[in-house]
Amino acid sequence: TMDHQPKFFENLSGTGKAIGVLTSGGDAQGMNAAVRAVVRMGIYVKAKVYFVYEGYQGMVDGGDNIVEVSWESVSSILQVGGTVIGSARCKSFRTHEGRLQAAYNLVQRGITNLCVIGGDGSLTGANLFREEWSGLLEELAQNGKIDAEAVKKYAYLNIVGMVGSIDNDFCGTDMTIGTDSALHRIIEVVDAIMTTAQSHQRTFVLEVMGRHCGYLALVSALACGADWVFIPEYPPEEGWEDTMCVKLSQNRARKKRLNIIIVAEGAIDCHNKPITSEKVKDLVVQRLGFDTRVTILGHVQRGGTPSAFDRILASRMGVEAVLALLEATPATPACVVSLSGNQAVRLPLMECVQMTQEVQKAMDEGRFLEAVRLRGRSFENNLNTYKLLSHKKPDTELPKSNFNVAVLNVGAPAAGMNAAVRAAVRVGITEGHKMFAVIDGFEGFARGKIKEISWGDVGGWTGQGGSILGTKRTLPAKYLEKIAEQMRTNNINALMVIGGFEAYLGLLELSTAREKYDEFCVPMVMVPATVSNNVPGSDFSIGADTALNTITDTCDRIKQSASGTKRRVFIIETMGGYCGYLANMGALAAGADAAYIFEEQFDIRELQANVEHLTEKMKTSIQRGLVLRNENCNENYTTDFIYQLYSEEGKGVFDCRKNVLGHMQQGGAPSPFDRNFGTKISAKAMQWISNKLKETYRKGKVFANTDDSVCLLGMRRRNLVFQPVSELKTETDFVHRIPKEQWWLKLRPLMKILAKYKTSYDVSDSGQLEHVAMLPKEAVPAAI
Repeated sequence: TMDHQPKFFENLSGTGKAIGVLTSGGDAQGMNAAVRAVVRMGIYVKAKVYFVYEGYQGMVDGGDNIVEVSWESVSSILQVGGTVIGSARCKSFRTHEGRLQAAYNLVQRGITNLCVIGGDGSLTGANLFREEWSGLLEELAQNGKIDAEAVKKYAYLNIVGMVGSIDNDFCGTDMTIGTDSALHRIIEVVDAIMTTAQSHQRTFVLEVMGRHCGYLALVSALACGADWVFIPEYPPEEGWEDTMCVKLSQNRARKKRLNIIIVAEGAIDCHNKPITSEKVKDLVVQRLGFDTRVTILGHVQRGGTPSAFDRILASRMGVEAVLALLEATPATPACVVSLSGNQAVRLPLMECVQMTQEVQKAMDEGRFLEAVRLRGRSFENNLNTYKLLSHKKPDTELPKSNFNVAVLNVGAPAAGMNAAVRAAVRVGITEGHKMFAVIDGFEGFARGKIKEISWGDVGGWTGQGGSILGTKRTLPAKYLEKIAEQMRTNNINALMVIGGFEAYLGLLELSTAREKYDEFCVPMVMVPATVSNNVPGSDFSIGADTALNTITDTCDRIKQSASGTKRRVFIIETMGGYCGYLANMGALAAGADAAYIFEEQFDIRELQANVEHLTEKMKTSIQRGLVLRNENCNENYTTDFIYQLYSEEGKGVFDCRKNVLGHMQQGGAPSPFDRNFGTKISAKAMQWISNKLKETYRKGKVFANTDDSVCLLGMRRRNLVFQPVSELKTETDFVHRIPKEQWWLKLRPLMKILAKYKTSYDVSDSGQLEHVAMLPKEAVPAAI
């Protein structure tokens, strides 16, 4: 679908259309970002946009609950959790009278387009409303409430849904708005608890939300390496009490000072009886006598500021929702906009709802494997990875492959590298290999800094930032002789390199060196890990999400300071080399006014336009500005230059401050996304190595010299794909160390629209309506 003509949304006009936006059901972080995007995109295409306060209750009550809003109405809400327009449980909307009243209130204002942000209940309600709409209008006309003209004019109601729910319990969407932020809250708590449990040798039982869906429990268990997890979709086998206690005591015997058990609030056993956190605690205390504490996270999980991921997701979905409303016809079914992998899609609302109900039915009837399958590939993948990494089989049960595999980190540190190393080591051991860790990248390799690494050595690594193995930017070319010697001495049969652009260059150098050295004729795979996200062949790299959250948090604080002072503009410099990913996505997540990047050339006219734009903005009630600049976007227009230009041009209107974020972007504990992405992508890379080793083992030795035995594993749109590094050469700009084409540039107009710039936005890529069952089975979602 890539070669079709771009179609621009300029020809989609919203003139004469009125859009109502409401949030309903349980609140979720990121709902405000979605509301903001709907309002601004709606106004941008010249539609009228209305807030419906307090969900369906406000729609039924009418009056001041349904008000037209302006651009500035949604200023400063991007970084706020929950929903500023309120959400309420509404009994009256469930009655015919309630819906009749709601229809009347909407027709009074000419609203025939609704954007509903909520869970499956809210969306099902919206669909029913739509099906009844024409009947409701006729009834209103019969009662003399509206005239026949209005019945004709407002004959159809269009509905687009966005799923806001921290449980991620909606089928057909990889990630619902709020899930990533809820994971942030859970992981913050687990990290904090781990330090105290470590001190006292305690066992902690953590209860997380998820009455019908175990997503949060499962992913947080993956992200913190929990000892045991209970989820509704996958109840433990008969006799789990014994198995769990044996496992916990084995861990203690291996000198592990703490145990973490995660329980979803809806956890059940195979007879559909609840498993509560108290029950688990009592069991551990009675059988093992371990000092055990229960922590119930409760509404903490719904709170706090939305993560960068949720802000970007919600902003993309909000814009997509408006496009879907503009393109809707009476014939198109009500749809939900969602993300599949890294791709915006539209799915028929009722298909998603039906599938979500199927899961519940399967669980009620004890068909648990079916329930896991219906949850979708992301859920299934998480479960399989968790099972693979959490329990070590006894040595007697492990296969013996007689292969030695080495793991190393190359390039600059990135949060999530350690999670990737842990997954590689544990999967490797499970597959029967002997695993070796190389200290300090290729340089350490040449110096013989290499040692065998065991299952227990990588315990607790998922939550650690930076690179425990140590990493260097040095390339292998000047050490080929010595590295080959080390490979020979330690009999290394495969290499796994976790790192950034240097790792990619390193693998290119090693594959060229195969002509001279047989030692390099072994399977090699690279997993992208760099905050810059500048590796060809992958939409995402480990560490970029954590850096993005750091940038977003800092920008939030700076915005607060700027709105206190009034009429102040901040210029913030981000990392990324020549790659504008962090600056651009950071700007989208922080609600910045502009982002200067290398990939989109700018000149003095552009700078002047930005200054004028800010001058106009200072006349409104939003008296602050935020501008991001990638460190290498232009060698002459430096951060200082831009700061001085803005200061001079803004004299008397606004003053300026600058801030260089620097290396804090490389540090910090990895975000849930990076822990998970690192874990899953690395486990998959290790399985590839095992298969390649079997394929290339001939006459007692491994010999691999084809291009497809040196690969990079990357996330491409909806799939994880292995790509020979030699084939990626044509896609790479080696001078600037970036891919020639980058998917996120398509999101640039989004940032500009939300900051009130006129721009053209290619919507040919925006979701065509798909069907739920057709989602590819094998892919691994970006949403993890």
